[in-house]
Amino acid sequence: MYLISHRGNINNIDKDRENSPDYINEALENGFDVEVDVRFENGKFFLGHDFNQFEIDKNFLQNDKIWCHAKTNEALMALDQIKAHYFWHQDDDYTITSKGYIWTYPGKKILPKSICVLPERVSYKKINCLGICSDFIEKYK
Repeated sequence: MYLISHRGNINNIDKDRENSPDYINEALENGFDVEVDVRFENGKFFLGHDFNQFEIDKNFLQNDKIWCHAKTNEALMALDQIKAHYFWHQDDDYTITSKGYIWTYPGKKILPKSICVLPERVSYKKINCLGICSDFIEKYK
């Protein structure tokens, strides 16, 4: 099962550190994959949910354990060009990542090949899926 840290969070939401390279590296060092919010502007990649916060090298995003959430259409195209693992979604029930995984919006029906996103926001009776992305991913270890 894939255990994916949401923006670097492992045991709680830390708004001040989310998406920062150091925070992401801590989650990676703890053995987790990490979902990051990616933006692209003027030929440069940035991490940040609502705006460009941390400039990042493309090599960082090409890590097999990084799941890139494209936040802009420019980021979507740039992530495709560098062959990173990426996806785009808004409020879609499901989206397919560039590597063929089913990214499932919180609260939607979990499929056997789903990545269950933020299960802490919903009361699932049973989570039978391929992976979990959570702000509290440590509890699923």
